[in-house]
Amino acid sequence: MSDRKVRKLIVILGDQLSPEMSSLGDASVQDVVLMCEVMEEAQYVRHHPKKIAFLFSAMRHFADDLRARGLTVRYVRLEDEGNTGSFGGEVGRAVSALRPDSVVVTEPGEFRVLEMMNGWQRAFNVPVEILDDDRFLCSRSAFAAFAGGRRQLRMETFYREMRVKTGLLMEGDTPAGGRWNFDAENRKPATLDLFSQPRKGFKPDAITQEVLALVGRRFSQHFGRLEGFDFAVTRKQAETLRDRFMADHLPRFGERQDAMLSGDPVLSHSLLSFYLNAGLLDPLDLCRRAEAVYLAGDAPLNAVEGFVRQIIGWREYIRGVYWLKMPDYREMNFLEADRALPDFYWTAETRMACLRQVITETRDNAYAHHIQRLMITGNFAMLAGVRPLEIHQWYLEVYADAYEWVELPNVIGMSQFADGGFLGSKPYAAGGNYINRMSDYCEGCAYDVRKKTGKDACPFNALYWDFLARNEDKLRGNHRLGPVYAAWGRMGPEQKRETRQSARAFLAELDALPKTY
Repeated sequence: MSDRKVRKLIVILGDQLSPEMSSLGDASVQDVVLMCEVMEEAQYVRHHPKKIAFLFSAMRHFADDLRARGLTVRYVRLEDEGNTGSFGGEVGRAVSALRPDSVVVTEPGEFRVLEMMNGWQRAFNVPVEILDDDRFLCSRSAFAAFAGGRRQLRMETFYREMRVKTGLLMEGDTPAGGRWNFDAENRKPATLDLFSQPRKGFKPDAITQEVLALVGRRFSQHFGRLEGFDFAVTRKQAETLRDRFMADHLPRFGERQDAMLSGDPVLSHSLLSFYLNAGLLDPLDLCRRAEAVYLAGDAPLNAVEGFVRQIIGWREYIRGVYWLKMPDYREMNFLEADRALPDFYWTAETRMACLRQVITETRDNAYAHHIQRLMITGNFAMLAGVRPLEIHQWYLEVYADAYEWVELPNVIGMSQFADGGFLGSKPYAAGGNYINRMSDYCEGCAYDVRKKTGKDACPFNALYWDFLARNEDKLRGNHRLGPVYAAWGRMGPEQKRETRQSARAFLAELDALPKTY
C-alpha cells in the first residue's frame, strides 16, 4: 500500500456508515479509507455492550462494502498489533505509513472530536479538510442563521420552516390536513390492545459473531446485556427493518406513541434511530417513504406527521442547538441540582416499578422509547435534583442510539431543564398520576400511586410538589407553570408541610443507599 502515491486519506467514523458521506464524494483508487476501532471511543464513556457490538460489526461490514466498490480500506481492529487506541494515534500512524497529499473527513457529531480534528493538520503536518455533514437537512450555519439573536428557541417554528423547505406533507403552501402538528391526537394512554407484532431481528453472521466474542471478552464489565443481539448491521438489513416498520407499525405509530406497557417495550415505535444515527438509513428518504404511505391511504396523517416531525423537526433542531451552544451547554445546571445519580440506575434494584421496568429494559435492549426516557428516568432525576451531567452521562452510556449531539440537548435542555428554558418552554415534570394514566407500571408497584404522602405513597407525588416548591424562585415566572403554582398556593399549610416532609424523607433514604457505581 505504501509503494503507491496516496492522494487522500479519507477518515470514516463509526457513525458515518453511509456511501453518500461527503468525505467519500469523489473517492477513487488513488485514495485510502481509514476506519478504526479504538479503545478511546469505546470507553470514553462505558457504552452498552450492544452498542459497541452494533457499531464494530456495522463498521466491518461497511468496510467490506467499500472494498467491493473498488476502494482501498485500511481497517484497524481493536486488538490489532500496533493499534494506538485513539483516533489521533491511528490517523498519525496512517499518515506516517501512507504519506497522503491530504486528510479528508466529514465533520463529526461531537464537539470533543471536532476539537481533536482541528489539531490534526498541525500535529501531522498534512492538509486536513473537514467537510459539512450533508446527511442533515439543516447545516450548522443555516441553523445559526435561524437562531439569530433569539433568547429562546422553539422547535415548532423551526419545524414549519423545514416542512416548507422539504415539501413534506405540504399541499401547496399549506400543511396537509390544514394543521402543522397533530401531537394532540398522539397522547392516548396505554391499553392492553396495543401489543404490537413481534419484531424480527437478524441472526449474527460470522463477522458479527467474531465481534460479539470480542465485546464479551473486553467489555463485559459495562452496564448492559449482550445476549440476544439481533441488530441490523448492514444497510440492506436496516432497509428491511425500515420497510417492515412502514408496512406493519407506522399506521399505529401515532395516537399512542406516548404509551408504556410492561409487556411490550417497543409498541409501534420504529426502532430505526440506531441505524439513522449511524448512517445506515437516510433521514429524508425515511420521511418521503412515510409520506408515500400516507398518500397511499395506508397510514393516518397524525401518525405520519408525528414520525416526520421527529426526524426533520426535532432531530434537526436538537443537532442545531448542540452546535450552537457547545461547549458551555454541557455544564449547564440552571436548577443547581446536586444529588448523585442513584445506584439503581445501574442495578434496576428499586421498589418503584416504573423505574425498575424501564431500567431493566434499557439494560437488556440498549433502548427505551422517548416517553420512557423523558417521563420516567428523566422526570425522576429532575424531581430528585440529580446533577444534570451525571444523568447525561448515563443516557450516553446506556442507549445504542445515543451520540452526544442528539443526547445532550435532549437531556440538558428538555429532560432536566438545566438550560433554564432555552430549548423547552417548561420543565417536563409530572407526578404519579401521569405515569399511571400512560402506563400499566403502577399496577404491581410496592407504592400506592393514589396516596400523595407517607411511606407507602408513590414517591413521584410528593417529589413533584417539592420540586416546584424548592425551585419556586427560578420557575414561578414561567407562564406555563402559573396554574400549577396557583394550585400549590391553594394548598393548606399542613398539606404543604406533609408533602415536603414526605419528599425529604424519601430523598434522605435515597441518599443513604450505598454508592457502588
